[in-house]
Amino acid sequence: MRLAILGSGLMGAKLGAIWAQCGHDVCFAYARSDAKLEHLARDAGARWGSVADALDGADAALLAVHWSRVEDVLAQAGDLDGLPVLNCSLPLNDTNSQLVIGTTDSSAETLARLRPKARWVSCFNTNPSESFHPAFARKGTGEPPQTFTYGDDQQAKEIAGDLIRDIGFEPLETGGLGNARFIEPFAMATVELAYVQPGGAALTYRFEKLRG
Repeated sequence: MRLAILGSGLMGAKLGAIWAQCGHDVCFAYARSDAKLEHLARDAGARWGSVADALDGADAALLAVHWSRVEDVLAQAGDLDGLPVLNCSLPLNDTNSQLVIGTTDSSAETLARLRPKARWVSCFNTNPSESFHPAFARKGTGEPPQTFTYGDDQQAKEIAGDLIRDIGFEPLETGGLGNARFIEPFAMATVELAYVQPGGAALTYRFEKLRG
């Protein structure tokens, strides 16, 4: 697939690099400097360019920018008409310590209102980026870790599911975008588990229904 990675931080850089390793045609876009994009692309064997360059001919996109940069990147992206967009961004404040939207609204629903023609799917925003490469290295060796996956477009969710499995995760169907009001705050629990408690940040989770 031809993938546009909108954002060059930890999430976008790691996910884009793994997808490139899986054989996808990846284009990195949106960073504070072209040098950073060029470095990411060179190391990943991918392309880099403007947001418009990355979206040109893209089959799907990943939105992976800080919440404070969302309006800027969307202004450069246009209306995203019909494009499946995986959102891993959270509505965090400038210090990444608190959600600025929650319980009565969510970033997922806000994005859908800002770009209603896009086909939004949220995933990976409750998974620390430190877990991506270890999960990819273990792919196919046991039960995969999960990522909450939620959206209102079933076909877009299926596309996202294939990309999620490429990383070494399993999509955990969690309903529509409205459920983001309850899922996004769960990310603050994973922050505590990954970054505050001992044991390292490569945290994963897997929910099981017990039968019998």
